Amino acid sequence: MNKKEKLYEAFGELVYVVAMADGIIQPEEVQILHDIVAAHPWASDIEWSFNYEVAHKPDLEFLYNKVMSICHQNGPDPEYQFLVDLLEHVAQVSNSMELEKKVITKFTFELTERFKNDIDLLNDFEEETE
Repeated sequence: MNKKEKLYEAFGELVYVVAMADGIIQPEEVQILHDIVAAHPWASDIEWSFNYEVAHKPDLEFLYNKVMSICHQNGPDPEYQFLVDLLEHVAQVSNSMELEKKVITKFTFELTERFKNDIDLLNDFEEETE
């Protein structure tokens, strides 16, 4: 599995985490996922991953941490904006939008902080080698 394929599968996994924040996946959430990713070049990977998680019902915290790790390994990517937009649309059609919004906020904050820390470590390293 290549790096991009892994990243887009992680997108499907995080959509699952957000959709399950209230304990149930609603048909509207599945439909909005399908509608939004339909034109995306990696749509089949995103939807496959989401459906896999629906069938296997993994631990949400474990899955969230896995997604964070994959995104961290991938590094900054303009596709994260697509992911956040997708997550927000899924949350908007939910009956418990506030729970799902908390997961999205946590994800965006933690991912941003990881990248900031990476930049700080890189800058510190460069200063030490000069």
